[in-house]
Amino acid sequence: MSIRELSEQEVLRRESLAELRKLGINPYPAEEFEVTAHASEVKETFEDNAPKREVAMAGRIMMRRIMGKASFCELQDSTGRIQLYITRDDLCPGEDKTLYNTVFKKLLDIGDHIGVRGYVFRTKMGEISIHVEELVLLSKSLRPLPVVKMKDGVAYDAFTDPEQRYRMRYVDLVTNPEKREIFIKRTKTLGAMREFLNDKGYLEVETPVLQNIPGGATARPFITHHNTLDIPMYLRIANELYLKRLIVGGFDGVYEFSRNFRNEGMDRTHNPEFTIMEVYVAYKDYQWMMEMTEQMMEHTAMKVNGTTKTKVGEVEIDLKAPYARVTMREAILEHTGYDIQGKSEEELREACKAMGIDVEPSMGKGKLIDEIFGEKAEGKYIQPTFITDYPVEMSPLAKMHREDELLTERFELIVNGKELLNAYSELNDPIDQLERFEEQARLGDRGDDEAMYVDYDFVRALEYGMPPTAGMGIGVDRFVMLLTGQESIQEVLFFPQMRPEQRSE
Repeated sequence: MSIRELSEQEVLRRESLAELRKLGINPYPAEEFEVTAHASEVKETFEDNAPKREVAMAGRIMMRRIMGKASFCELQDSTGRIQLYITRDDLCPGEDKTLYNTVFKKLLDIGDHIGVRGYVFRTKMGEISIHVEELVLLSKSLRPLPVVKMKDGVAYDAFTDPEQRYRMRYVDLVTNPEKREIFIKRTKTLGAMREFLNDKGYLEVETPVLQNIPGGATARPFITHHNTLDIPMYLRIANELYLKRLIVGGFDGVYEFSRNFRNEGMDRTHNPEFTIMEVYVAYKDYQWMMEMTEQMMEHTAMKVNGTTKTKVGEVEIDLKAPYARVTMREAILEHTGYDIQGKSEEELREACKAMGIDVEPSMGKGKLIDEIFGEKAEGKYIQPTFITDYPVEMSPLAKMHREDELLTERFELIVNGKELLNAYSELNDPIDQLERFEEQARLGDRGDDEAMYVDYDFVRALEYGMPPTAGMGIGVDRFVMLLTGQESIQEVLFFPQMRPEQRSE
């Protein structure tokens, strides 16, 4: 492995590091620096006539204006930036002026972490600042940050390239601090959903990530190997079947925020590793779950944004209940003029070809209908809309519709042209479930690598009796995209999957 060639700036910073150590200054001290205030709070609460307030703050140097005996710099902490006013005589009250003349003026750089103690005041220019009386180096930065500069009113050197931002999120969050708000809202979203479900008395649980059989969804799994047991294992594609086992075990309501993994494509709304929240409630059906879903969506939007309205691009979306309800058959008929009711697999395949939809020989009726809806109808639903009553071939885990045995009691919520969540009256007939698993296995034999496996243990669990149950799974990443107005899933994941970086270091 060859050694990476250092830039001129990196060489200079390493020379500064060596000089600091010669002066007896540890550039990476272990001692605690107790922080008593943060930038945003200091600026929000400052009053000109209030008693002098002493503070201790820590963060990165983000700007410096070095002058003679007095200088200014900007400190950025987790809440924002604040100006520091530093004078030689305040920082070095004795004869030795090394800390100011050498350390601060020559050996510190933008990006270095420092701790300061001093008092809050307002400058003659009206800016709330910290008059520094003590400064401590907390961590030396050896690589220069990409700092935005302005020339003739135009910004340059900004850290805006998406690939670099996603690959080096740690730099993105420092140089584009407004991006932090996305992830703060992500945490608030999860908190609001938990609050809603906990208030209903449902139990948050954890289920296996490594599974013998990747069940609960139609998707291609990641495969690994368990050395001790000497068996293949799969990263979970869904947690559904384990949660329903807990309903069999006697819990009336369970939910889980689950990290799932699907070995499939990547685009603006798909990442191989993603977060789902699934909830299952005994003695309920999909009609009840639609109402609960509306309530949870509205509750979460209000908690996160203080309004049910959110804007994605130029589109304003309102999450206030109730939402429109359209059957799958009606949706396809409205947007294609084609009625899927009672059509054979071959008829559906011919219809796809006539509509210019590419299909594979391995696709059964369910996949063909899904392709028609996805290509021709799904993108038309911008405001929240429940698409209901899916054909049985599309829904191997959903209960047969009480009024039409060709359909299932299933709905998906479509928002801004994309599926946001999926829900059923859960299939609890073990004989019907085994037959549907076996049909999935036949599709697998035809080459469908997303077909479900037969999970005999889950069938056994159903044979012990699962009460009528409503279940729902929501894509948390897509929900966060919606609430923060983002159009790419990579913007709401701290570390999205990317190809390995080509490097010579």
